[in-house]
Amino acid sequence: MAHEGNVKSGAPPKKRKAEVENAPSKKRKAGDDGAPKKKRKRQVREDDADLDAEAGLNRSFERMDSQLIADHIAQKTTRHGTDLSPVELADLYVSANHIKDTTSWEKPRSLENLPEFLEAFSEDPKKLEVAPRKNGSPHTLVVAGAGLRAADLVRSLRKFQKKGNTVGKLFAKHFKVEEQVSFLQKSKTGISVGTPQRLSDLIENGALNLDNLKRIVVDASYIDQKKRNIMDMRETMMPLVHLLTKRELKERYSAEEKPVELIFY
Repeated sequence: MAHEGNVKSGAPPKKRKAEVENAPSKKRKAGDDGAPKKKRKRQVREDDADLDAEAGLNRSFERMDSQLIADHIAQKTTRHGTDLSPVELADLYVSANHIKDTTSWEKPRSLENLPEFLEAFSEDPKKLEVAPRKNGSPHTLVVAGAGLRAADLVRSLRKFQKKGNTVGKLFAKHFKVEEQVSFLQKSKTGISVGTPQRLSDLIENGALNLDNLKRIVVDASYIDQKKRNIMDMRETMMPLVHLLTKRELKERYSAEEKPVELIFY
């Protein structure tokens, strides 16, 4: 009778056992990270809610304190730096202690609000209009993900451009490295805007001097038409994190003399 009951209940015991053993692996296929489909979809919706396509902004950075930004950078670095060893990834870690908390800023992190944002987080806003005496030695670097965006940022910062103080254009769009080296050697600039790789190149060849640098501002909230920001693409994220963790900059984030602030807009 027991045997008849097993036959009526469906597959033979061996087959049912195989199905049970295979069941967990089928569940794991629900999501790349092992999460059930429902949970994964809910997380995507929460992220999408922060992406304001009309304004071109990822609003989540408005709520991120220093630690959340540091965690975000680490996550993106690990995601894009799949060819790096654990030691190499550790060298690219940006500490929360080096990031300025700007969650007190209540306005949208839009293009037109950037000048006011800089003034709000500067000890002396008037000094934003004054270039250091040394040529090619800005007090502020603004880092953008692409040349077109960098050009827009330059236009938005023109209010700080005075006689003898040019807003530097240190990005690849329409500009050769040689032209920018010449500009830095001959010109005084208080604020310069650039893309990560070009800024790194200019630092490495000695044209961009960091002696008077007070702050690095990363244009993180801006998203393009595909809703991607500077950290969402490998070709911009990896040069960015390599720039931010350059030895000469890392030493200045926590220095008592001539400290450099790391700010995410």
